[in-house]
Amino acid sequence: MAMWDRIKDQAKGLQQQSQGARGSGGHGRSGSGSGSRAGGSSKAQLVGVLKSQLATLKTELKSGSYRDASMAMCALVAAADGSVDPAERQHVESLILQNDVLKNFPPEQLQQRFNKHVDQLTFNFQQGKTEAMQEIAKAAKKPVEAKAVVQTGFVVAGADGYIAPAEEQVLREACAALGVSPQEFGL
Repeated sequence: MAMWDRIKDQAKGLQQQSQGARGSGGHGRSGSGSGSRAGGSSKAQLVGVLKSQLATLKTELKSGSYRDASMAMCALVAAADGSVDPAERQHVESLILQNDVLKNFPPEQLQQRFNKHVDQLTFNFQQGKTEAMQEIAKAAKKPVEAKAVVQTGFVVAGADGYIAPAEEQVLREACAALGVSPQEFGL
């Protein structure tokens, strides 16, 4: 519980920094929930904060490197436990298509890139992971995009209200590939 509170506070700080840097007012909602269920509510709030952060960056996140790295990140999160069943693939794909920031890109491009990575991870996890990490690393040139790739992965991983240890591990590895401090996300 305390970890999620720390992450939530860090995410709010990141959001305020990014809004201040662009000079926009932003709509920094920290998520909804009554707070009565501390663990679940904190996770829901964190995912809400990260979604809100991404939404404020929507106009800046239109490059092919962000698109490709985000799809590789989503595939890694989906396959973090070493396998992706058809229901999980469909669920993550629907999360991708519903994501406001990813609506900057044609859905068929997103689906094609996500499914390519999932197929590679399913066929040979280690080789697929290496290729996905190489794709993710390409977004490191732009710090805003690099952080947004991790945020996108976090939002997808936390969509079910729980971030599994294997998902945390691939998020940490993505942070390393992108030159982003995992501590910013409480990892």
